[in-house]
Amino acid sequence: RTQWLKSLLRWREKGDAQRFFVFLWATANEKASLNMSALTKIAEIEAEMARTQKNKATNSHLGLLKAKLAKLRAQVVSEGTKGSGGGGGAQPGFEVSKTGDARVGLIGFPSVGKSTLLNKMTGSASEVASYEFTTLTCVPGVFNYKGAKVQLLDLPGIIEGAKDGKGRGKQVISVAYSCSLILIVLDVMKPILHKRKIEYELEGFGIRLNKQPPNIVFKKREKGGIAFSVAPGVILKDLDEEGVQSILREYKIANAQVAFRCNASADDLIDVLEGNRKYCPALYVMNKIDQITIEELDIIAEVPHHVPICAHHEWNLDGLIEVMWKYMSLLRIYTKPRGQIPDYTAPVILPACKNSMADFCNRIHRSLLPQFKVALVWGMSVKHNPQRCGKEHELADEDVVQIIKKVG
Repeated sequence: RTQWLKSLLRWREKGDAQRFFVFLWATANEKASLNMSALTKIAEIEAEMARTQKNKATNSHLGLLKAKLAKLRAQVVSEGTKGSGGGGGAQPGFEVSKTGDARVGLIGFPSVGKSTLLNKMTGSASEVASYEFTTLTCVPGVFNYKGAKVQLLDLPGIIEGAKDGKGRGKQVISVAYSCSLILIVLDVMKPILHKRKIEYELEGFGIRLNKQPPNIVFKKREKGGIAFSVAPGVILKDLDEEGVQSILREYKIANAQVAFRCNASADDLIDVLEGNRKYCPALYVMNKIDQITIEELDIIAEVPHHVPICAHHEWNLDGLIEVMWKYMSLLRIYTKPRGQIPDYTAPVILPACKNSMADFCNRIHRSLLPQFKVALVWGMSVKHNPQRCGKEHELADEDVVQIIKKVG
């Protein structure tokens, strides 16, 4: 690589344009061949996994194949996302600045009603038409609910193979990677198989829908080999000590401590080793219910995490927003100036995973935490009202807080 760079600089100084462009052409072909070879290996591994029977004797082999598959997919994603803020390689990205208290992305196949839903919920002007691929870039909108500002992103429709870069799919999924909630918009008149296809594309990019990070302790160490332990009552699915060791060998790890404290599989262990997975809540928005019967709607009701709507006629949009609020897990904290009534018009919005008093102070302003002395809290998080609390106190929804600063 160093020799190539020296040659490139020498050719540029001499003005040898022909060699310069030949070098660029060769580099581009090399990157394309590497990407295609990775995709070919992914297809071969998936075919081998489909041929292999699942039993105790093949668990170790299947775990090794899954580890190789995860590494190849990470290679394809990293090669395709270099050089662009939106995650699309050489093509320009369409990432928009994050505003509001939460971000929600609309993902789905073309012509399922994403733009109509955005327009009805936010009043934005996303283009709507009867043909596919009407939306070609990311269109943002904002709506207010319970004092919180929620940013809604209308993303272009994705196609099969989006995780491999088809149809600017990597750019779309990269934007979804930054969302706190994903709305998968489905057309009830299309096969329910579309739901599984979109899940497959998102999972291939490292997004885990409606899942929590596995409670697996993994620590590297300098010597001692592999220390394998399983907590009492924990069940490992298609995984044993030999399978764990084969997966770790694929990642070139010879000395480590691995402790399973929850029911897990080989995929969960690989996610922990990769360390770049996104665990995100998701809702399946079943659109265009005005075109089906009540009996068909009862069948759709069996789909978990679903909300039936009709964006065109604005049916059940209020119910959708209520479920979105529940899945986003946001807390409203009201401030109380000294000697005045609480301000219920402009709550401070906190995610449920960051609800400590220190997080509340940082949300208001970074300079507030060093001046913090104690806080008076009214609400469900305390035993009596008011109660003096410190920085580590965890707040609950609709708590009222009065901050007392240090003197001097």
